[in-house]
Amino acid sequence: MITQKTQSQEILERRKNIVANGVGIFNTATAKKAKGAIITDVDGEEHIDFAGGIGVVNAGHCPEPVVEAIREQAGKYLHTSFNVVTYEPYIELCEVMADILPHGEKTKAMLVSTGAEAVENAIKIARQATKRPAVLCFTEAFHGRTMMAMSLTSKISYKYGSGPFSPEVYRIPFPNFYKYSGTQDMDDFVKTELNRLRDSAHSMVDVKSVAAIIIEPIQGEGGFNLVPKKYLEGLREFCDEHGIMLIIDEIQSGFCRTGYWASWQYYNVQPDISTYAKSMGSGLPIAAILGRAEVMDAAAPGTIGGTYIGSPVCCAAALATIQYMKDINLNERAKEVGKIVKDRLEKMQKDIPEIGDVRGIGAMIAMELVIDNDPGKPNTELCDKIVKGCAADKLILLSAGTFKNVIRILSPLVITDEQLHKGLDILEKHVRKNT
Repeated sequence: MITQKTQSQEILERRKNIVANGVGIFNTATAKKAKGAIITDVDGEEHIDFAGGIGVVNAGHCPEPVVEAIREQAGKYLHTSFNVVTYEPYIELCEVMADILPHGEKTKAMLVSTGAEAVENAIKIARQATKRPAVLCFTEAFHGRTMMAMSLTSKISYKYGSGPFSPEVYRIPFPNFYKYSGTQDMDDFVKTELNRLRDSAHSMVDVKSVAAIIIEPIQGEGGFNLVPKKYLEGLREFCDEHGIMLIIDEIQSGFCRTGYWASWQYYNVQPDISTYAKSMGSGLPIAAILGRAEVMDAAAPGTIGGTYIGSPVCCAAALATIQYMKDINLNERAKEVGKIVKDRLEKMQKDIPEIGDVRGIGAMIAMELVIDNDPGKPNTELCDKIVKGCAADKLILLSAGTFKNVIRILSPLVITDEQLHKGLDILEKHVRKNT
């Protein structure tokens, strides 16, 4: 008996035949349409989305005000290049972002197309502002796949055969309390890690040569690792002491994911420069760099930017997305979603020793899977089984972490309680089935 291929299988086969193998495939779902927190595949099957396009659709798939704004702008003009012909949507978006994400007394902004571009330009700005070459970054970090961004990215499997990498990039350990604290309490652990930071000025790079330190307060690809608040405060003090720019990467953690416009607002630690993308435009390619005006203005004309900086259609989408987030109070909804998820995962953790840690802020929640309750023994195999099992039950889920042993939840924040609980039921089913 010959089994007829589904349309999804046919599309995936076509993908394999024509798309370069290096383009990752994290899930075998397909898409015909998407709305809210539901993706309907080409066979008409509905999938609950716990991936959100890798944290891109915090406001949900195809929010009506955003779709309408895109249609309206597309009927006016698609492209002029902001370098060539100035248009208001770019300026208005910068104004709106400076209002919700103020950097000191006066904030300035620039727009680009992707998170990696935002990181590249943030580094260039910091170097020009300080007249220094070196950049400090962290283990377990992810900042993109362009050459400087890839140099800053920690995970080796994202970098195979891509060197040589950008020079003057130095890496120090991320203060991962769960993995590395041992018997220390939080205060002692932070003191140890800040001493390690200070030691780097003597053993790794001359602190007078350091232009910037770049950090994700909540590491995305790294596994939703949270920087301790006192460490981030100490990092701010270290930067102030040595004239270093503190760059905070909010590309995955921004735009309501943590219950704030940016997680640095949760930590109450002000960056000199910060970067944004992903959920900023509800899926359209747009990103931003914000910073203190005097820092941003240090970049010489022509040294930052590009042809597609702040596409007018993408600006319209971002403006509508931000307004929609305000209208439905999405920051508060993120806290509600996060509480439901975290409570459920922590309840599971009580009788499942393979769940080594549950962590997160707002609706940026993850659980780390380990062997023998040991942070040093990542359970990659279990994580893979859970993700694949959930996929078979129409729940789209992503792993994370250096060893792909972390389940991260990035559902659209407009997900209904019913959809959220149904998705968590599927997740729990496959966690318990495999443990």
